[in-house]
Order: sequence, then structure tokens, then C-alpha cells
Amino acid sequence: MTGNNVNSTQMMDEWDCEHFSPYRSDGKLYGFVCVVTSSTQPIGKAIVNELAAHGAACIYACCFHPSSPPTSFFDEINTKHPNTKIIPYPVEITSEEDTLALIDEVLNQWGRLDVFTLLPTTPGPSTISTTTSPTILSTLEHNTLPAFYALKRAPAAMQKTLTQKGNYPNAAPKPVSYGSIIVVNTMGGTGISANNEDRVKGEKSVAGPAFTMASHAVLGVVKSGVSVLRGTGVRINCISAGWIDDGSEDGREKSKQVNGLDRPGRPEEIGRVAGFLASGFSSFMTGANLVVDGGASAVAGMNVPV
Repeated sequence: MTGNNVNSTQMMDEWDCEHFSPYRSDGKLYGFVCVVTSSTQPIGKAIVNELAAHGAACIYACCFHPSSPPTSFFDEINTKHPNTKIIPYPVEITSEEDTLALIDEVLNQWGRLDVFTLLPTTPGPSTISTTTSPTILSTLEHNTLPAFYALKRAPAAMQKTLTQKGNYPNAAPKPVSYGSIIVVNTMGGTGISANNEDRVKGEKSVAGPAFTMASHAVLGVVKSGVSVLRGTGVRINCISAGWIDDGSEDGREKSKQVNGLDRPGRPEEIGRVAGFLASGFSSFMTGANLVVDGGASAVAGMNVPV
């Protein structure tokens, strides 16, 4: 027991060194090598931008369609943050083999992996009448398996250390194992499967049964990860995002009914929370679910008819 305490104390001393300090002047994520899945989605783009803005050395911006990556967006980030290398990377994130190949590629090229961020991909049917066993299984597969494979495969890579910094911009040593797995989820995992305004008006749910089930399963992966990752220096946390602006006027009006800020969230507001979870500012957080919904979950509770 004493030995474990000593090791933990030594590890914390190393985490507090300049290489992991969230207060370092060149960025709280300086030197980090990151993976962001679904990087073509607005939240994915915002997370890529946030990680680059705080000094990440490299970001693998994963997408499903290799023929049409958003090169103009990546060029814009490279212009703003020229020392961060953005690598568009096609991957089938529901495949364990593809996930492992991606991680191997990262280690072969950079020798380290620090942040692995995942986003939901498939909402599934919106009503129970259109939900079938195959659609349930498909929704679970596309939303839950990526988080599970990240938990299973990424920590071994995140535990690899570097005594010398690499020969590339924003390079930094990695004297201790460190990693942050960040899963962006929906409010379905918090018990808000549909906003109560929809229930009162008799409208169909925004998140159908399959997506709500998948959101709960994603939280299960995060919670189970705490004991799996114990003693590794790797953390896993979840962001449950509320209504995020999709650019439509209808979406903006709808959001006013379901949260306390009378507006939808912006993708960059989720990106900032991801940046916090990636950095040393959240060093004592693992297994947490950060609800970022503009107060929607509180408003929903007040609107339930008696």
C-alpha cells in the first residue's frame, strides 16, 4: 500500500512538471498528439480548432468519407495555427481493426498519443413504431463501439513516454503516461430522451428509443472505464451536449423552448469543454459526465405536467 502511494505521489509530481502544466504560456495542450473522430461535423471541427488553438502538435482529423475531407477548413486552421499539423484521416471507427491501425499510425509517426475524442454518429429512427431490432443494433454499434474500442486500445498507446522531444513543431517530451479519452454524447444518456415541450405538444421525440439506449450505453462505457484505467494515468470522461445550433431558423426557435438561455449552444462551446477535459485543468476528473445543455435538463424537469 505504501509503495502505491509513493508511486502515485511521484506520478503527480511529474504531471505537475512544465510539460503538462495547463498554465504554460505556449498552450495548455502544447506537444499533445490528438485524435478527433467525426471531424467533419460542426462539433468535431470546433474540437479540432480548440485543440490546435492551445498548442497541440498534431491532430488526426478522422472522417468517414476519404474522398471529400473538408480541406478548406483544415487549411484555415493551419493558417491560424501553423505549428499544429492537421492530418485528415479516413477511418471506420466502428471497426476495431481500423481503430488499432489508426493508433499504430499515430505511434509510428509521432511516438505518443495524448487525446482521443469521439462523437456520436447515427441518431437512428425517431419513433418507436419505426424502430426495429436491426436499427437498434445498428444505432448501438455506431455510437457505442467507437467509445469501447477507444477504451480498449488507446490507453496502451497513451502510456508510452518520451524522454526527448521529437523533431517537429510544438514538440515536447512526455515523461509520464498521460491520456484523456473524451466521449461526446447526447442528453439521451441523462434521462432526457425527448424534451418535455415535445411531450406536452404531442410531437415526436428528437431522440428515438434506439438513440436513447445507445446514449445510456455510451455512459456505461465511460463509467466502466474508471476501474479499467485505474493506475494508468489515463482518464475517460463524457460531455452530454444539449441542442447545438445546426444553422436552421427552426432549430434556433426550437432551442428557445428547451433551455434556460433562450438560444442553442454553439459548437465551439462544446469544443471548449473538450479542451478542458484534454488538459491538466481536469487532472482529477475521470468517469464524469459534464452536462452542457444551457440548462435544458433543469427546464425539462420544471415543465413535466403533473
